[in-house]
Amino acid sequence: MLRHYDSSMCWRCFSNLNASDPLAASITEAEGSSRRVFLNQLGVAGLGFTALLAGTAQAQVDVGQASSMRKLIPAETLEASARQQYRQTLGEADSKGALAPDDYPQLKRLRAIAARLIPYTAQWNPDARKWKWEVNLIGSKQLNAWCMPGGKIAFYTGILDQLQLNDDEVAMIMGHEMAHALREHSRERLAKSKATSMGLSVASQLLGLGQIGDVAANLGTQLLTLKYGRDDETEADLVGLEIAARGGFKPEASVQLWKKMLGATGGGKAQPSFLSTHPSGNNRIQELEANLPKVAHLYEQAQQSRPAAVLN
Repeated sequence: MLRHYDSSMCWRCFSNLNASDPLAASITEAEGSSRRVFLNQLGVAGLGFTALLAGTAQAQVDVGQASSMRKLIPAETLEASARQQYRQTLGEADSKGALAPDDYPQLKRLRAIAARLIPYTAQWNPDARKWKWEVNLIGSKQLNAWCMPGGKIAFYTGILDQLQLNDDEVAMIMGHEMAHALREHSRERLAKSKATSMGLSVASQLLGLGQIGDVAANLGTQLLTLKYGRDDETEADLVGLEIAARGGFKPEASVQLWKKMLGATGGGKAQPSFLSTHPSGNNRIQELEANLPKVAHLYEQAQQSRPAAVLN
């Protein structure tokens, strides 16, 4: 069973376990075999012809164009920083016996869900075809999950265990987090923040004035503590909803998920880490409910195309 790992860092956007049964120290190399195996399986099972078709599919939810402001920070630089932070986060968890090994049931579950979602990401960001997607599980009581730029995903056992999430609800969280990365919300937020703090006008930035492109290389833990705005959250909700529906997960689970999230803030409890950067509220539930009819047929199509053995 997993040990709990509660970092002193404030991470963005778990049950009592037997401390005498720590994780095997089988994942000690940053680019370990487990990550390569997962990516290779995706390449065989999900990212061939299906991904080609998915990448050209017409979006059913309306979120408009991604902000051009994000282009002020090079995507490659931000993704390189994300890879470094991801390795550091996994390393810290592994050193405390809190990083799930390949055969851990909950991690296998997460990776199976991801394998059904990833083929439908490229329509939202063509660069996603080149991303080296990774999914890992960290033992912690935190209710938290996130996806860094470049497709680096982590779930914390707390969000799975304390909210008792079924596969459809997990897919909605994963799709939501993928959407933040696909729509490059971190890149946009950093660009806007640095532009404001440096006192640069949008016009001067677009003309190529200096330092703003360098900020992504020196982010520290800032990448995981960025707070998203209401528009970002709406985009992530709707894009994640569509990705999950295309992957064959029940769209209605999105509403049930956020009702659980609202419940997690009640009773005088401290706000979960996930909600500290992902504000919850009835308005987002209403927005999701209004968009359920737009993706219902995608879910039905996905169900019809899945093998009977899988459905049963």
